[in-house]
Amino acid sequence: MSESRVLFLSRPLFRLAALRIRPVWMTLIVAILLGTVYNIPLWRYLLGLLPQGRGLQNGLFVAAFSVFLIAAFNLILSLVTVRWIQKPVLALLLLGAASAAYFIQGYNVLLDAGMMQNLFETDPREAGEYLNLNFILFMLLFGVLPAVLLLRTRLERGPFGRELRLRLLVVVLSLAAGGGALMGYYQDFASLFRNHREVRYLITPSNYISGTYKYLRGNTMVAKNVAPLGTDARLNAAAGKRGKPTLLVLVVGETARSGNFSLNGYGRDTNPELAARGVVSFTNAYSCGTATALSVPCMFSRMNREQYDADKASSQENLMDVLKHAGVNILWRDNNSGCKGVCNRVPNELPAQFSDPGLCKDGECHDEAMLGGLERYLAKAGGTTIIVLHQLGSHGPAYYKRYPASFEQFRPVCRSSELQTCRPEDIVNAYDNSIRYTDHFLARVIDLLKSQQDRFNGGMLYLSDHGESLGENGVYLHGMPYWLAPDNQKHIPFITWLSPGLQHETGVSQDCLQARRGEAISQDNLFDSVLGLLDVDTSVYRSSQDFYLACRKR
Repeated sequence: MSESRVLFLSRPLFRLAALRIRPVWMTLIVAILLGTVYNIPLWRYLLGLLPQGRGLQNGLFVAAFSVFLIAAFNLILSLVTVRWIQKPVLALLLLGAASAAYFIQGYNVLLDAGMMQNLFETDPREAGEYLNLNFILFMLLFGVLPAVLLLRTRLERGPFGRELRLRLLVVVLSLAAGGGALMGYYQDFASLFRNHREVRYLITPSNYISGTYKYLRGNTMVAKNVAPLGTDARLNAAAGKRGKPTLLVLVVGETARSGNFSLNGYGRDTNPELAARGVVSFTNAYSCGTATALSVPCMFSRMNREQYDADKASSQENLMDVLKHAGVNILWRDNNSGCKGVCNRVPNELPAQFSDPGLCKDGECHDEAMLGGLERYLAKAGGTTIIVLHQLGSHGPAYYKRYPASFEQFRPVCRSSELQTCRPEDIVNAYDNSIRYTDHFLARVIDLLKSQQDRFNGGMLYLSDHGESLGENGVYLHGMPYWLAPDNQKHIPFITWLSPGLQHETGVSQDCLQARRGEAISQDNLFDSVLGLLDVDTSVYRSSQDFYLACRKR
């Protein structure tokens, strides 16, 4: 539907908006819209969950659920929307509900606190990829138009006492209707929410309101002093006697899933350059979370995934701080949406500081831009050094923008951010091209390390922050709750390359690592494995978490 068509159809509605209406009826109309139209993704999902062959019973349960939602929304809105704030609050709810319905229906995502964190921490460039014509038209029709109609409607208020009595009556009737629907199908409701916790993240607008509240609560707390960690960290005395210091490049990937790496058995040759450089690719690696905002702080914290707490992590130093205490030279280069607080206390650079005209366009740089100037940096560096490169990688939905045109090996590709409108094979083609470019980028990192072998014993670790869904079972992108997320959002690539010099100095045999490539490894191992490879002595080091220790010659 074109924009002119939407505006044409809206003209008679604007004329109708001149009608007067009682405040309680306006609230009820909005509650009905929220409980029906804006929750169509919920009803579709619910019908897919209910047992087959129970047509009438399923229909009655869905009707009861709808009545319960309408009554609950009407009850809450009747209590919080008073006088001058009623219309602005209801209009904002409609705008938010329209946006939520579009993304839930279009990408099959769930709006929990983690997803809202992704939304708030997404930079304008990333957010712009979701602004397409269909989204704009959807928002005009289901968001802007209803909100404007609501704002133009005149509220007809009676005497205060009469309005109060009417509102109390509405509250009582809402309680009765909602309670009746709940009690009439209590067992069905209990079974649904016990066995399908994800349903709560489909209920609009409570999903994005609750998620936003949880996110803002965690980010508006009174600032705390960051608790020190590993202040006793020192480079092993033996490290100072070596002929050459260690240079470790840690590449934090973005949205790469293990299943699309030919190193891990994928049918397409997406890793030709890494295969030629003798890397070790661990095939059983898993992430801490399903989104950057969670996985990056988690992998650099001392907490494992099961114990990870975002508030605690943000108020405690991390791996970068421990390495700083040890006297390691540190440089963090970020080509993504930031380091999520991990690099706040160490030297760090953003794309504007290493932009390359040949690799950067329209405010976005391909990952190779992060390599610019590193040779000059290393010429001045002395001693043990770690460089962290945070990729843009395969960030969706515009996978086709993540690589130079020369890396478009697989065709045709999806050139839209509306993945649901593309053929599945075209989405995979674009995504695989981005993986092939990551392969090239990592090969260039290894070549850089080889060029520095006269001065450093070099090594590279690469692991993605999380995986990605490419439309399997109608699910796209990432960010689903970990307990519900498909394996593709959690199963990540984890690759190691150690120079002969570093293998000799650390005693870690790459042949041994190759023999262990199928063993379980995760982002939980990163903290201690890096400390071990850099030969850092500290009380916070846990040998049981150092994946490379088993391959170290005693």
